[in-house]
Amino acid sequence: MTMSILFLQRHLKSQWNVENRFSGWVDNPLSEEGISQGQDAADLIKGIEFDKVYTSPLSRNKQTVLRLFRLAGKNYPIFKYMDGKMGKWGNMSGHENFTPVYVSEALNERYYGRLQGLNKSETIEKYGQDKVHLWRRSYNVAPPGGESLKDVCKRTTPFFKKYVEKDLKDGKNILVVASHNSLRAIVKYIENIPDDKIMEVELPFGSLIKYEFENKEYKKFA
Repeated sequence: MTMSILFLQRHLKSQWNVENRFSGWVDNPLSEEGISQGQDAADLIKGIEFDKVYTSPLSRNKQTVLRLFRLAGKNYPIFKYMDGKMGKWGNMSGHENFTPVYVSEALNERYYGRLQGLNKSETIEKYGQDKVHLWRRSYNVAPPGGESLKDVCKRTTPFFKKYVEKDLKDGKNILVVASHNSLRAIVKYIENIPDDKIMEVELPFGSLIKYEFENKEYKKFA
């Protein structure tokens, strides 16, 4: 089997990251700080030819794709939606001077329910550090009205297996640009991280993880 490469990229810093708010599915853009970031990640992917990119419809993820591609000097991306009418009417064929970026809500951030838009520090003052940390990082516990990481895994992992892992098995190089908890769910699957250890997994803003995939196995590189 041919070796393929997988990169997992967390989006650059968004406006609500700067304002210390819970974003979840709220579609806020990259901040000025985020727009200025990305050079280190772009340098790492500059020599890689990606067959496909996968991301979510959230602006901060799509903007990160655009930023990295510009800095890395790659062919411009065309966003191909996998959900809704955009999936049927927004796609095109017959043109090769672009990189296809497949967009699905399955890769969205954890839905934070009633916490969305709230300031994280104020929420900690109200509910306590331990409770908020449990909502944000545990596997089974969901924030009020929102998703647990287990819920995120239920939508993200099947999508990853069906599309991304299939591409890797076919020898394709893949970049996934997504949010913190959707990527934590993917990392949990790839590295077979136990439920009680996933709280320890953190991916900084703009962080990039590389795996080589060969013989149905993943090998992680620093």
